[in-house]
Amino acid sequence: MYRHAVLCFCLAVSVLFPCSESCELSPIHALVPKQLPAGYIISEQLNLQGCGLRQVAFTSSDPDFAVNTDGTIITLRGMVIATKRFAVHVKDESGFDWRVDVILTCKDKASQKSGNVVHRRIKRRWRPLPFDIVENDSPPFPKYLETISSASSVNHTVYYEISGQGVTTDPVGLFTLDKDTGTIHVTRAVDREQYPQFVFKAQVFDKRTHIETDAYLPITVNVVDKNDNVPEFVGMRVFTLQERSNAGTIIGRVNATDRDLAKTSHTFIKYTLLNATDMFSIDGFTGVLTVKSNNLDREAQEKVFVGIEIRDMGGAPDGLSNVGTIVVTLTDINDNPPTFKEKLYKGQVMENQQNVLVLRIPVEDKDMINTPNWKALYEVTRGNRSGNYRMETDPKTNEGLLYLIKPLDYEKTPVVKLEVTARNEAPLVGTSATWQSVPVELTVGDEDEGPEFSPNILYLKVKENLPNGTLIGTYKALDPENKNSNGIKYYKLTDPGNWITVVESTGDLKVANTIDRESPLVSNDRYNISIKAVDESKKTGNGMVILQIEDVNDNKPVITNSDLIMCNRGDTLSSVLVEAVDADQSPYSTPFIFKLGEKDDGKWTLKDASSSSVVLEQAVNMPNGLYTVTLLVKDLQGLGEEKTVNVRVCSCEREVDGVGECGARSASSSLGSWGILALVLSGLLLLLLCLLLIFFCNTKSEKFAINDETGSGGMLLKSNTEAPGEEVKDIFSVTDGLDGLDNGMDRDTKNVGDSRSNQKYFQDGGVYNTTTQDFATVNYTLPGNHNGSLYANNTYQKYGNVNTLDTWRSNKNYLDRKLAYFGEEEDGRYADDQLKTYGNEGMGSPAGSVGCCSNLGERETMDFLNTLGPKFRPLADVCYTTTNTKI
Repeated sequence: MYRHAVLCFCLAVSVLFPCSESCELSPIHALVPKQLPAGYIISEQLNLQGCGLRQVAFTSSDPDFAVNTDGTIITLRGMVIATKRFAVHVKDESGFDWRVDVILTCKDKASQKSGNVVHRRIKRRWRPLPFDIVENDSPPFPKYLETISSASSVNHTVYYEISGQGVTTDPVGLFTLDKDTGTIHVTRAVDREQYPQFVFKAQVFDKRTHIETDAYLPITVNVVDKNDNVPEFVGMRVFTLQERSNAGTIIGRVNATDRDLAKTSHTFIKYTLLNATDMFSIDGFTGVLTVKSNNLDREAQEKVFVGIEIRDMGGAPDGLSNVGTIVVTLTDINDNPPTFKEKLYKGQVMENQQNVLVLRIPVEDKDMINTPNWKALYEVTRGNRSGNYRMETDPKTNEGLLYLIKPLDYEKTPVVKLEVTARNEAPLVGTSATWQSVPVELTVGDEDEGPEFSPNILYLKVKENLPNGTLIGTYKALDPENKNSNGIKYYKLTDPGNWITVVESTGDLKVANTIDRESPLVSNDRYNISIKAVDESKKTGNGMVILQIEDVNDNKPVITNSDLIMCNRGDTLSSVLVEAVDADQSPYSTPFIFKLGEKDDGKWTLKDASSSSVVLEQAVNMPNGLYTVTLLVKDLQGLGEEKTVNVRVCSCEREVDGVGECGARSASSSLGSWGILALVLSGLLLLLLCLLLIFFCNTKSEKFAINDETGSGGMLLKSNTEAPGEEVKDIFSVTDGLDGLDNGMDRDTKNVGDSRSNQKYFQDGGVYNTTTQDFATVNYTLPGNHNGSLYANNTYQKYGNVNTLDTWRSNKNYLDRKLAYFGEEEDGRYADDQLKTYGNEGMGSPAGSVGCCSNLGERETMDFLNTLGPKFRPLADVCYTTTNTKI
């Protein structure tokens, strides 16, 4: 290589104007060796400064020379020249072109050296310039490299030493030195890619003193590059490109590298396509791959394998090259619509079928499978106004599935003609094609069908409240085969109110029960009836009859709330809103006419009447209470009657939107007559209970006559019970029971007592009166007479001796006489036995505690009655007082 042998490089670029149109480049004059090797650099870089150029392209008019992208001019092959002249063309991005002349002149022959020997100098100054060795030089070794010499050798006898890289450090021994002469040799080949440069030092010493006679000399040895490395691909070599891309679309960049010295012809790589040149193009020096054709079709070739050659030395024939393959994968676009395989598709279906698959329609689509560009969507675009058909897509086969969702009628349409259109999920792009359609023909099969009503739904207008038996219409069905009604019978399927009768043979519809528009069975004035028709072959058909019921004035206005509350506002007249409704429609309902009834007492007035309400107001102030008001309410046609409302006037606790609520006091007083009646009844029940207690405690006994001759040995028995005890009840039982056993004598005695009611029973001033009161069917005579049926059973069980009964009967008159005798008040006679009123016997009572009667004592006889003395009188007084006070 003779890069440093060039004596002079002249590059002059003159820029006269700042704009690129006026930029001028001066010629290049270069002095070069006569023998130029390949890769020799003629000029380092074209100077374009001041031309305002950004992106330029260089081309050489001489094929032996090349210009790199940075403006470096190099030789592409070895040659021998005397003089050489060629031009370099510079082209910017806007298309302007400049010419630069290059003139090469050969150096003096005497200065040329053999190309087979290393440059040498017989004598150099102590500080020589860096010198070179060629990498991977061929044997034999060692080879002479350089001779060093120090100026101190003039005055001293010296010797030389070297040390450093390539001498004493790795790679050790690469360079050797003759100590006496200063000659340096290289001992073996060197790889520039491993050691591009060596730096070591040389020293000079006095042979006698071994002292350095001069400063050390740094020596630099550059390893000159040799084109010994093949360019290699680096980076990605797989690219994707959308099909149908426009020409000039950049696909990507192919990258390569070379281990040789950068920015030399050894690393100046050129890219060349080996195939697919009709589809793609590549920039020879940048490796940018672009689209060349507008018709790249993925369906024709999905992956394109492109061979590329990379060659250094700018593509010179003697340059080192390598070949690689890149892959361009074309991605899919929806440039192919689905196409039908047939021109006409036919199918068959039976009438009255529904929700069945009728036909499969296959299609072809060249786009990528299972993508939106391939998946088909189907639509019935003609013949489906009634919505009888539905299209679906088989996700596996992409076929169109034609479904019949509504039944067909053979008698109406024996043949059905449709049109089906297929589309993709994605829209069409990059093509002029359109969606395709195909005709479809369906043959409808016939079958025996049941009768059909015409129309399917019959609407009839009827007035409500028509008389039973009224003919409101006829609903007939036809046999679809013979188009007549012969032999068809009619039946009701549904009739919620049983309002209609269907004549079996004719289909006549007659009123069976009252048709009521206000019935809850009617919705929006409509009442539905379903009818069934049956032909002779037992085939059936169903129809619907809808009655549109017209209103008549058959309802009177009704007051919605007959119990009203009117708040008492003191001196201010109160009012309340009365509302009415009518089940009929206009003109048989509102506006209503409101009037007071015939029994109006002048306490009420009506005002502010609206279509359905009126304000009831007091004519005079009224106290709290319950009032009854009669109102006459009529509809627009004058139909109506008097209605009674209850108005409660009270002190309202609160009032919301004109509606009052009575307070707690008013609420309690609102019991009215029912509360009073309840109180009266409870009082009567309490009184009856008291009478029953008197009835059970009454000592009712008949009068007995006591013979005074028997003596006055009677005595009071002491009792610790204030109220009548069991012993007293026993006495009542004995007396009543014995009286109950008397069938004749006792009844006569009672009659005598009754005839003398409220009269002195005894003469001689007796104080005992006889009073007779009736309680149910039992008569009580005071004192002494008893109707003893109440205690008959107990007496019979306790005193079963018949002698006791005889004693009571025989002494009846004596007892009466004795009671009268003690009732007489005579001074000095039995003063201690006079009747006295005892409020409380208390402690120390001489008589003790007594009941209404004394204890019987011995139960065997009744003889003690004959011995009653003056002490019997207090007992008689007690019994008499008790009986009279009804306790």
